[in-house]
Amino acid sequence: MGRGSSGHSTGAPAPRGSMRQRLDRLVREAVKFGAVGGAGLLVNLLVFNLVRQVTDLPVVRASVIATVVAIVFNYLGFRYFTYRDRGKSGRTKEMSLFLLFSAIGLVIENGLLYTATYGFGWDSPLQSNIFKFLGIGVATLFRFWSYRTWVFRALPGAVAPAAGAPAAGPVAEGGRGPAGAPSRQHVP
Repeated sequence: MGRGSSGHSTGAPAPRGSMRQRLDRLVREAVKFGAVGGAGLLVNLLVFNLVRQVTDLPVVRASVIATVVAIVFNYLGFRYFTYRDRGKSGRTKEMSLFLLFSAIGLVIENGLLYTATYGFGWDSPLQSNIFKFLGIGVATLFRFWSYRTWVFRALPGAVAPAAGAPAAGPVAEGGRGPAGAPSRQHVP
């Protein structure tokens, strides 16, 4: 890579450290997302089983209630833990997108449970919990992608700071952020 057929360099290869740093940031983000999501999973399953135990609501309605409670819990965890370094302006847009993608996740999660319960008649408490769990898993993959891509977007030109370094990063050359998108930050 970076060498022509004659063995001479055809251009400066991308620094190895930058790829490693991006991978490290993605791993840290996935771990934080997983921690919040794991706690949200527990909230979701606990509320689901509690609602099923103390009410006569149908299984999917109990699941929707539990999912909504978990969505609120997860938003707080994602905003103030996983993505606390992301832009905080435009909270109305952020909340709207979060709710939109959470609603799609809710449909994915509860659609699987609905299909198992009413399509196949699998309605025992164990079966309901298994399909609730599987639905959460499938919906989580969608949510991870959508939240990091559309809701809690990285600030253009911002770089994850090294330990002890200030959080602000310079704008990329030409006033453009990642992938050549116009940057919202201005350097005097």
